[in-house]
Amino acid sequence: MKNTIATLVKQCPELENLKLFSTPFATTPYLADANEKHTRKLINSIEEAIKASGLKDGMTISFHHAFREGDKTINKVIDIIAGMGIKDLTLASSSLLSCNTPLIEHIKNGVITIIYTSGMRGELADAISHGLMKKPIQIHSHGGRVNLIQKGEINIDVAFLGVSTSDEFGNANGISGKSRCGSLGYAMVDAQYARKVILLTESITAFPNTPASIRQDQVDYIVKVDQVGDPSKISVGAARITKNPRELMIARYAADVIENSGYFEQGFSIQTGSGASATACTRYLGEKMLRKGITASFALGGITEGIVALHEQGLIDKIIDTQSFDNAAGISLGKNPNHIEISTNIYANPASKAACVDQLDVTILSALEIDLDFNVNVLTGSDGVMRGASGGHCDSAAGANLKIIVAPLIRSRIPTVVRNVTTIVTPGQNIDVLITDHGIAVNPKRPELIERLTAAKLPVTSIEKLYERAVSLTGEPKPIKFTDRIVGVVRYRDGSVIDIVKQVQK
Repeated sequence: MKNTIATLVKQCPELENLKLFSTPFATTPYLADANEKHTRKLINSIEEAIKASGLKDGMTISFHHAFREGDKTINKVIDIIAGMGIKDLTLASSSLLSCNTPLIEHIKNGVITIIYTSGMRGELADAISHGLMKKPIQIHSHGGRVNLIQKGEINIDVAFLGVSTSDEFGNANGISGKSRCGSLGYAMVDAQYARKVILLTESITAFPNTPASIRQDQVDYIVKVDQVGDPSKISVGAARITKNPRELMIARYAADVIENSGYFEQGFSIQTGSGASATACTRYLGEKMLRKGITASFALGGITEGIVALHEQGLIDKIIDTQSFDNAAGISLGKNPNHIEISTNIYANPASKAACVDQLDVTILSALEIDLDFNVNVLTGSDGVMRGASGGHCDSAAGANLKIIVAPLIRSRIPTVVRNVTTIVTPGQNIDVLITDHGIAVNPKRPELIERLTAAKLPVTSIEKLYERAVSLTGEPKPIKFTDRIVGVVRYRDGSVIDIVKQVQK
């Protein structure tokens, strides 16, 4: 064969890199051992898996946040990485929450030096807003994160993905086992693009573990751990269920607006977001659908118990789920064939060949602030501290036909409607209606909506009058004092810079 290869190369020089056959298992030595071929991905500890992955100083690591405040993967893994002496890492978690406070110490000691995230809350956000990091963090939307990964700005070296069950080859999901988080829409993207993928799982199940949100051909190593997350803490904070009368009133107004918008017809589609009023609107909308005798073609996005209830009543044909916001959504994903799991690429990436947000008729979104030009801030609070997330806000607002913001006029004596928002996350051109407990403002660029809602005798007013009302109740807010130092860069879904966050003055 050596002579034959030499002759071949002489005849075709472009084939000079061909290798000569040696043994049947030269490139797959594990297949020579009946036991090893099954267990070769199983690693005894997270530390051993990190060593096997080749993680070194200066690399990029990623995590998903499907367990939200119940996550038990991010802090544990980074504690171990710090103990191994690895430093100068880029952290590219899909989002960070209040439970990630321990990361403050790892930033101080140089383990984490760059962060990409959809948002952050709690003590970590407060510390970064006051100048904890030398380099500004990068804030992206859910769809924008995939865009940055595909472009190579976020180049994931090792992804650590917490799942409730996996088989020995890495077929994994979040709908079986003990700690179910439901959809793994964020993790699906990391599994596809990361150089190395490490699964942390509570249970090793029989092969094949189906349905597989993460596939065996994407996974390098598997570590069995005691717990990856607490699903009871998924529906707290931003994803909470409300009984607040004011929030319920806003939810009723939202349902009325949708009913009279011109989009409330057979086969309409909707996304309700994670805000308290947005999720509460779902129930009122269901009552209206029953009265009119119509059904929705699909519901999209972060899925809640309310959406599941309408689906199981036959009022929503299909659920398209990139993140499950409560346990009921996770259970539904496992049992209802028309509850479909999708990645954030399919959900909202503007560079995708087709994103589901582009099919939306109606999206209901929340806001920390909205200004006279309808620009929306969902990232920084009235004190300038980061306490929210870009999430899918600007993604669904860009794609939907009707974009609704629901928010109280004031919160704790702080106006929601302001002259200029502190931080722009979603541009006003992509917002149609603001619904508050003091009235409904419609963007002047949608005169047909003003006409329809006025004819329906809804409390339509101008955003200027809402602003005047807010100021009359609270007084003009004092300007927030910032330093000149930039601590955050806000990226629009296409990767462009839409705003910056400056360090809050101590």
